[in-house]
Amino acid sequence: MNYCKSCILPDSRPNLSIGDDGVCNACRSHATKKEIDWKEREVSFKEVVKNAKALSSGYDCLIPVSGGKDSTWQVLKCLEYGLNPLCVTWRTPARTGIGQKNLDNLISLGVDHLDFSINPKVEKYFVSKSLEKFGTTALPMHMAIFSIPQNVAINYRIPLIIWGENSAFEYGNSDEETTGFKLDEKWLKYHGVTNGTSAKDWIDDVLTEKKMAPYYLPDQVAIDNAGVLACFLGYYFEWDPVETFRVAEENGFQSLKDTVKTGYYGFADIDDAFIISVHHWFKWYKFGFTRLWDNLSLEIRNNRMTREEAIDVINTRGSEEPNEDIEMLCEYLNISRDKFDDIADRHRNQMIWSKKQGKWEIDSFLLPDWKW
Repeated sequence: MNYCKSCILPDSRPNLSIGDDGVCNACRSHATKKEIDWKEREVSFKEVVKNAKALSSGYDCLIPVSGGKDSTWQVLKCLEYGLNPLCVTWRTPARTGIGQKNLDNLISLGVDHLDFSINPKVEKYFVSKSLEKFGTTALPMHMAIFSIPQNVAINYRIPLIIWGENSAFEYGNSDEETTGFKLDEKWLKYHGVTNGTSAKDWIDDVLTEKKMAPYYLPDQVAIDNAGVLACFLGYYFEWDPVETFRVAEENGFQSLKDTVKTGYYGFADIDDAFIISVHHWFKWYKFGFTRLWDNLSLEIRNNRMTREEAIDVINTRGSEEPNEDIEMLCEYLNISRDKFDDIADRHRNQMIWSKKQGKWEIDSFLLPDWKW
């Protein structure tokens, strides 16, 4: 493993590469923000708003929301520019109390809202199958949060879907196709965090085609005929998780004051009890880093922390195994902790992990004194 000399991310992270100068593509992408004319981007967004209003017969745009700080910021920004949005939520099977409060607060800002629940038997089986096959609890979630809004937008004749952060750009990919793109199956397979699969790839005796309906994108003809486009607010306005939290909190969003659910921020991923946290923790086995590393790298890029300070945080916090959340997941899936640990070990990336004197270790790890 090689590590970016600017942030702390390793080249084992998907889609991250380190150049000859020792700096990763995510840091280089972030550096280009200084060169962006954000006033010009805002003018472009006003054109997007104008076009959406001209094409709409009711709702101007659809906003996929969880109730988190980013989706609260999305709603506020869209209302600020006079859009009439319909907000749509994929309802996690593990919604937390604070997550429900924040979703209620988001709705109270002045929007119509659909809370979409998937058949719990289907969803549980799909999560179990995804965990076994790919070592992730969030693949069904990612599939649902892209397909449900798209289908709703087509059925309600809504011309535009507005997302928040462009994670592809923030973590190193180019920002092409971010001004307005078709969210089709090709796009989803590349950007949708579904391990290159689509709904039809999961069909079996339990997950029949009809029962997988919530996970299917509309067919290409329907997408083309509807002309529904998608865009990222993060393309038009400079995205920073600390800033979006500040704005959300000023408008009623609540965070976890004394507890960090996963990673560095006490205001992130708090609407879900175990799907997201366990998904992020699997990065440790697969890629040799955790959610904490992603967050700290953002802090470094935003000049709120030095690389040395970030390494000190990691050294203090360790691998942050979310044992309580893992136990909740095991109860949800009706499996033992031993079963879960066996699944985790089967997805351990042995290109970076090796067993020494009975302990799994990573060679050339960023922290040479790490206690394995």
